[in-house]
Amino acid sequence: MSSKREIWPGKPWPRGATFDGSGTNFAVYSQVATRVEVCLFDKADPTKELERFDLPVSTEFVWHGYVPELEPGTLYGLRVHGPYEPEKGHRCNPHKLLVDPYAKALHGEVDWKQPVFGYPLDHPKKDLMRDERDSAAGMPKGVVVSDFFDWGNDRRLDIPWRKTVIYEAHVRGLTMKHPGVPEHQRGTYAGLGSPAIIEHLQKLGVTSVELLPVFEFADDSFLNDKGLSNYWGYSTLNYFSPEQRYASRKTPGGAVAEFKSMVKSLHAAGIEVILDVVYNHTCEGNHLGPTLSFKGIDNASYYWTMPEARHYLDFTGCGNSINTSNPQTARFVVDSLRYWVEEMHVDGFRFDLATVMGRVGKGGYDPNAPIFQIINQDPVLSRVKLIAEPWDVGMGGYQVGGFPSPWHEWNGKYRDALRKYWKGDENQASEVGYRLTGSADLFAAARRRPQASINFVTAHDGFTLHDLVTYSSKHNEANGEHNRDGADDNQAWNCGVEGETDDKDIISLRERQKRNLLASLFMSNGVPMIVAGDEMGRTQKGNNNAYCQDNELSWVDWNLDSTKQDMLAFTRKLIHFRHGQPVLQRRRFFQGEHLWDSEHKDLAWFRPDGTEMGPEDWQKPFVRSLAYLLGGDAIPTPDERGQRVSGDSLLVLLNAHHDTVAFTVPPVGEGGKWMLELYTADDKRGDEEMKPGRFDMAGRSLAVFRKSGGNTSL
Repeated sequence: MSSKREIWPGKPWPRGATFDGSGTNFAVYSQVATRVEVCLFDKADPTKELERFDLPVSTEFVWHGYVPELEPGTLYGLRVHGPYEPEKGHRCNPHKLLVDPYAKALHGEVDWKQPVFGYPLDHPKKDLMRDERDSAAGMPKGVVVSDFFDWGNDRRLDIPWRKTVIYEAHVRGLTMKHPGVPEHQRGTYAGLGSPAIIEHLQKLGVTSVELLPVFEFADDSFLNDKGLSNYWGYSTLNYFSPEQRYASRKTPGGAVAEFKSMVKSLHAAGIEVILDVVYNHTCEGNHLGPTLSFKGIDNASYYWTMPEARHYLDFTGCGNSINTSNPQTARFVVDSLRYWVEEMHVDGFRFDLATVMGRVGKGGYDPNAPIFQIINQDPVLSRVKLIAEPWDVGMGGYQVGGFPSPWHEWNGKYRDALRKYWKGDENQASEVGYRLTGSADLFAAARRRPQASINFVTAHDGFTLHDLVTYSSKHNEANGEHNRDGADDNQAWNCGVEGETDDKDIISLRERQKRNLLASLFMSNGVPMIVAGDEMGRTQKGNNNAYCQDNELSWVDWNLDSTKQDMLAFTRKLIHFRHGQPVLQRRRFFQGEHLWDSEHKDLAWFRPDGTEMGPEDWQKPFVRSLAYLLGGDAIPTPDERGQRVSGDSLLVLLNAHHDTVAFTVPPVGEGGKWMLELYTADDKRGDEEMKPGRFDMAGRSLAVFRKSGGNTSL
């Protein structure tokens, strides 16, 4: 089925299929290939191969060729000839159609009923035997796309970290049930960029939407067999293509323009777009996994393999690990990241299991790993938001605080400390003190800032905020794994009854606990992150691992009763209050001292009786009630114009004890007054002048006082 087309030598760059207005250049890297074919397919019937041709030239292991008059919309795939020697780490098999790693769009899904594995599944030698059946009918095809898009005046928003509030969301889950999103746009990029969703985000006050994976991913065959799907998308097939199932238009390549339109709309509303990216493993699994792309192109370059080469080093728990210590793989990752910044206009990335990227040598973690140095020196990537999930499942994988500047990190220790404190665990005073004030113990020694800590109480992985106070144990039966999947240690407390209840006292306590956790989050130094739906009390009915639940269990429910409306109003109030308080946006760690000519220390901690805490107080196991004062006139860093920053002083009272505790509110100097801004025991109270003296804090509650004018004597 050879082609009669004229194939020119072309160029080894850029990699992938690039349309220049007159034709398309193909460039594919493979150090082991002896021949690379490009196959073209029928748009009307993508299973039908129309023609194929060899890439005629190899330059420094990049196979390339130029096809005149080959236009956008063309469907294509690759066949790579070379050694099939799994015991040496090589798995080339030209009978398997491969997805171009640099394809800018894909069309179609993996059909697991087709022979997409590189070996015959029923053969006793398994992957040591090459399968010679053609997989093309079961493979998605790459799409040649045009990069043209009218961006108008769109640009990266560059919102400062100190002003950033992150909203973690799923494109489909956020939009599927919103009544204001047109029905044909629900579950899509267009839906996320719709006026109804943007209005919600603006009213809420978040600055940045962090989207769960939107790169093309594959549904796992074992999930398909159970009638489930890979809802979260942490099973990447291609790192340049936006996931086509989130496009409202299903034409080949249509997802690209729709994604760009979504970004443009969000930017126009002042909202950044951050992508959750999975450069730690692919959907090709272990040595017994399918051959879909990287494995058949240059397995030994893209993946970490064991010394005996047949098997993979697995730092991810997903069968394989991407080897970014290989220069060509590192280049691939950087090329992908730059594409999403320069061509798709995204504002940053959250890197799933980012410790894998720092693995070097024999697989140990190094904060000076080549990929980190490359990204940190890159003139484009070093300026966008870079967030690490700082752990993996390998030895030495938990690296909170161990990433280099300018990286920021999901702070799992923050999450655990706040959960333990509010459910009443002992020996939490010192730990929660560090977490509320920016986690200096983790980041200060490396001269990093409080904003290095991405603070969160819940994330997509785990209980929702509502479920955290409603269930003490996971309930994942719907996942079809007999409740064995998902974390067992959740630091959750059901407030006395497992699951939903009609008991008004328990419901009241649960709502207060949710307010306590959210208020703590937004009164903390660092960058706050919430999960879509937590602002309204979304539940997953106790499922803490809803990765395979593409249904109402995972979708945000916009039908709000009075309790959910109250939670939404409280969350909005919290976020907007934070935006107006410079003392919650500090760029340096607290020193516990008077700064400038400040009236107050920048940070002071107090016992309920108003006495400043001493070292011995932090070591008492039963301390569950404490207060801290943030000096609004003791902020050491100037603003963008070099002017001194001065704001309100805040007094935060924390009572995780089950009973009422009397706190002493200090007196206010002449002309000043205390304003009660937030009180989680009564969310209707706020903007209320309070007299100094005794303030009875209800059990398990938090209060915020704002000093207005005058002087405070302590």
